[in-house]
Amino acid sequence: MKPSGILEGFFIQALSTILRQYRRMKPDRRYLLGAAAACLCLSAPPALASEGGEAKKAGNASVQLGAVAIPISVDGRVVNYIFLNIRINLTMTADEAKFRDKEPYFRDALVRAASRTSFAQSGKDYLLDEPRFKQAMMGEWTKITGPGVIKSIDVLSQSPKRHPY
Repeated sequence: MKPSGILEGFFIQALSTILRQYRRMKPDRRYLLGAAAACLCLSAPPALASEGGEAKKAGNASVQLGAVAIPISVDGRVVNYIFLNIRINLTMTADEAKFRDKEPYFRDALVRAASRTSFAQSGKDYLLDEPRFKQAMMGEWTKITGPGVIKSIDVLSQSPKRHPY
């Protein structure tokens, strides 16, 4: 359900409650309360609808991947896991809702790519080699989105399962 649909439902419910108690009020309060309720119902949904458009115009379209564990292997053996929080920044023309629905596909491609090749820094199995990771994942995720949709990839946090001593 869209946020505007939730708010419309709330306003309708509030208005019905007001109307039920309307008969018990004095006439001067009835007019004041009715006018306030009408103003609230008529002004809030359009104001909220315009806020979403401003965020889209600002170019903040992105897909956030929650904590994803990728394996780190050395000589074919898994030696560690790194938990990543990633944001895929989309271009201004990208359909953000469409690509947010594809979030499971992004996660799947990430785990499959990390299982084929280790993205750890050489000699440091607890740190992600970000440039190599971003280059590889840009290619993998472009297969999902199509060319020219992904602007950049941000690694928001990385946390290894096994920390260095």
